Amino acid sequence: MHAATDVLLRRFRDGVGEVVPLVALWAHGSLGAGDYQPGRSDLDLIAIVETPVTMEQWRRIKGLHRGLGLPLADLLHCSYMSLEELADLPAEHVTWAHEQIFRRQVTAVTRRELHTAPLVLAGPPPAELLPPVSDAELADFVRTDLRLFWLDKTMGRRRWLRDVWVDLGLLTVARASVTLRENRLITKREALDVLAGMGAPEVVLADVQARRYGTPRPVLSRFRRGRLTRAFVRSAIGKTLAESRDDA
Repeated sequence: MHAATDVLLRRFRDGVGEVVPLVALWAHGSLGAGDYQPGRSDLDLIAIVETPVTMEQWRRIKGLHRGLGLPLADLLHCSYMSLEELADLPAEHVTWAHEQIFRRQVTAVTRRELHTAPLVLAGPPPAELLPPVSDAELADFVRTDLRLFWLDKTMGRRRWLRDVWVDLGLLTVARASVTLRENRLITKREALDVLAGMGAPEVVLADVQARRYGTPRPVLSRFRRGRLTRAFVRSAIGKTLAESRDDA
């Protein structure tokens, strides 16, 4: 593993057990799937705790994350799931992400990632604690996410001027199309190949690849990039949902 990443994860693992009753600590996403890019990829973690997080532990969690003081610490995100909530798919869990603390769901996609490509940092593996996600539950989440979240986000323009929306919008659509068609998850690197086959604008794909993997970056204004991305994502969501209905 990348040296700075390894130091950060060890520091966090040692510290988190002092602020919550830790049962297990797992990484998922790029870290688990082998597509991790130091300094570019988020470090997505799940902490399993014995009991629901109290207000005092909430404050201590904030202090832990804010006090890490190491390179890449701003990219470390963690959701805290209690043992009694592991089977509750809609439940929202205390989460630190993007320099703030809030509650959010640990999605069916994340749960499937934890069963298929986990990185165990402490405690037992996900298969021993976390109930599996069925193909139907996974597909239902993906369709709902595309229809209620991503399709709505294509209505506005300004957000698509930002790198994060371009990257996430494109990669989410590609990964969703494969999940709905084949009941499996793919990495972000694989998603770029899928996007090419879906007809995504080549110049935008080159831009995403350059920022994620350090390849030469094309000359492309953020206004043109945003316009091309928004149009493609909206069209691709419509096609993906229609194909999913046809296959159902």
